[in-house]
Amino acid sequence: MLERFRVLVGRERSAETHQEVRVMVTVITHVALKDGESAEWDAAMHDRLAAAKGQPGWVGGQLLKPLDDERARVIVGTWDSRAAWESWREQDPFRETAERLEGLQTGPAQTTWYEAIEDRRG
Repeated sequence: MLERFRVLVGRERSAETHQEVRVMVTVITHVALKDGESAEWDAAMHDRLAAAKGQPGWVGGQLLKPLDDERARVIVGTWDSRAAWESWREQDPFRETAERLEGLQTGPAQTTWYEAIEDRRG
């Protein structure tokens, strides 16, 4: 297994290659929507993801819909740190979309945190 040691906040350096490796956390949130609320919820979440793009620590995000469940949504957000995400939650754009989303879900969201071990894209 690749041995690593922390050299900067949000960064690690590989002991094998001595190359800097980005350390990230991913938050995955599952929500269930009330009947007829999908379009409004999706629009609010679109606005939230667009606003998150400019936030310190933001890496990227996805809004997913299962192929077999029109009312389910999964939000995948990747950040440099959980602290960056917590800071984002205190910003006006997050709070404004929270107000829009309130009442559109059948219950509380289910959130799980992950540390990214490897991230390859493209």
